[in-house]
Amino acid sequence: MTMELGLLLLESVLLAATVALLVYGIREGKQRYRLLEEVGKATKVFMRQEYFLSLMDAMLDAQREIVGCITGRPPLGDDIKTTRNIVDAIAKMSAKGVRIMYLLPKFPDRLPIGIRYTKAGAEVRFSSCLMVHNIRFTVVDERIVVLGIPESVGEREATKKGYRIPSEGLALVLKNYFNTCEKQATLREYLREVIEQTGATPEHLAREFGVDETALKAFLT
Repeated sequence: MTMELGLLLLESVLLAATVALLVYGIREGKQRYRLLEEVGKATKVFMRQEYFLSLMDAMLDAQREIVGCITGRPPLGDDIKTTRNIVDAIAKMSAKGVRIMYLLPKFPDRLPIGIRYTKAGAEVRFSSCLMVHNIRFTVVDERIVVLGIPESVGEREATKKGYRIPSEGLALVLKNYFNTCEKQATLREYLREVIEQTGATPEHLAREFGVDETALKAFLT
């Protein structure tokens, strides 16, 4: 074997080892990324669950009044069960005589939540004012505030986490914003507005948003 052939073989072996290490490094990097991604997802779920647990606890402690400014986004995945629990809490507290009011942004896809909350006993209104697109909160008995924080800027972004703040001052400020938010419409008024603007019939809306047609028509009459 000549020296040139030996060097060529050695170079080939080193090249193969380098390629193998490169492939291994890429694979390890992908696995590390997946791991970090899963940890991030788990953290997000935990923080959202913490927010909703704080919200439920505050609602069930209410004695007189619950006032909320919420996104009313259609629930997906685990949020479906959470929404069901909130509806149950609204029905329970409403039966006890607690007044419950919610303000939602004027987006047609928020109608299903508005209908469900109304059927459970809440007073639901819709508005296009700036506040309802930029802040999420629930005020309980003018003394407890559960403040929701979105994942990123935007009225359509999901709430990532929340804070429970025992502050009568902040509660009064937020309730005042709630009451002074302009262009508030009742569920019936907003339903009629959507029908007039889109030309859709109650049957179309019921199919589009997956709500009970009879219940939807009842809100219009």
